[in-house]
Amino acid sequence: MVLAEQIIRDPVHDVIAFRMDNSLDSLLFSLLNTAEFQRLRRVRQLGMASLAYPGADHSRYSHCVGVMQTARKFLNQFSLDFTITDEQRTIALVAALVHDLGHGPFSHVFERVSGIDHEAITQQIILDDQSQVHRILMRHEKTLPQRVAETLRGDGTRTFIHDILCSQLDADRCDYLLRDNLMTGARYGDFDLHWLMHALTIDQATGRMAVMAKGISAVEAYLQSRYHMYRNVYFHKVVRSAEGMVKLALQRAKRLAVQDRLVWPTKSDPVSKALSGQRLSVGEFTEMDDISVLHCFKLWQSSDDPLLSRLCTGLLYRRLYKSVDVSHISDARRMEEVLSVCADVITKAGGEEAYELFFDQPADTPYQTDEEAPEILIQDEMGKLRSFTSISPLTRVLKEQLMFHRIHCAPEWREMVVRVVGT
Repeated sequence: MVLAEQIIRDPVHDVIAFRMDNSLDSLLFSLLNTAEFQRLRRVRQLGMASLAYPGADHSRYSHCVGVMQTARKFLNQFSLDFTITDEQRTIALVAALVHDLGHGPFSHVFERVSGIDHEAITQQIILDDQSQVHRILMRHEKTLPQRVAETLRGDGTRTFIHDILCSQLDADRCDYLLRDNLMTGARYGDFDLHWLMHALTIDQATGRMAVMAKGISAVEAYLQSRYHMYRNVYFHKVVRSAEGMVKLALQRAKRLAVQDRLVWPTKSDPVSKALSGQRLSVGEFTEMDDISVLHCFKLWQSSDDPLLSRLCTGLLYRRLYKSVDVSHISDARRMEEVLSVCADVITKAGGEEAYELFFDQPADTPYQTDEEAPEILIQDEMGKLRSFTSISPLTRVLKEQLMFHRIHCAPEWREMVVRVVGT
């Protein structure tokens, strides 16, 4: 007997329901249960952030379900005043659900070392006839995989569907800000999603999503939450130090592998193949997750290479590199000089500056006004569309780049670095 309704209890959205007698809900629930989607349970949303915020162990799985539910709320709001077709609803909700399928272990860190492009992998999973996701989409409608892939790429004329999926006010950002805020306990990223939703509309002339004038303050609160989450969570010095150490450990492993000095679980292991630049099948990628890399770290902590051993031990037992803030150094040439002197001092003291010292410069622009990031549109009382920049004085601050300059180093070199920075 098939249950009439399947329920997921979510800490952000509470009840997320799937009516199994509804073809779209049945499709979405089937996608949830594919191997490719279930893999996301084993990929943490915030990578190494739990080393700074112990509660931040939530997964890409919960985030993707949340993005789908947020997109559903967007569409439900629009449908109060506009006709949303079954095709538009299907494309939007499926795309929202599967948008992160291509994220690898530790997300962007692993991507930078391996060269894997998570967006390309997501497309591969959707379009490859060997994937369960592809087969389920094909059973629903034969052109659905291609149309979902095109929508995620942003092909065609921009509409409210594209705005829901990828914009400066989209379902992805709305969910991860609230979810990351809740799970970290940081309390910087909260905003009134309910009221923001209530103020959403579709501009009939352009087909774009817009915010009615009554929602301006809600948009400002949303953008401020994004600023605070980047400043206090995503760019936290402990998080960035751990991510830098993951990168160094993987780079060291790649170098040792070339010299045939690295112990792998097996040489056919997906992590090994990914780091050596080999293309992975959908099945191989599905086997690769945070656990895969952590298993390698557990093996490598016993490596006869002291650098790799120390990096992996530090990541497993939170013995992280120390941070020295150098944001006060604005001159690029001066920064190069400081880094060069730090490297020389560490080398002369017997250290390996290439693996025991790194410079970090995380940056984000809370609100962008360039062509690659279309502005949030405000519909004034007369029904005229205006850019958010022309409405809110807050954008003058939010358009400024948020940036930190930090030097991270092995603990025993911190005092040396501090002395160099102070000279």
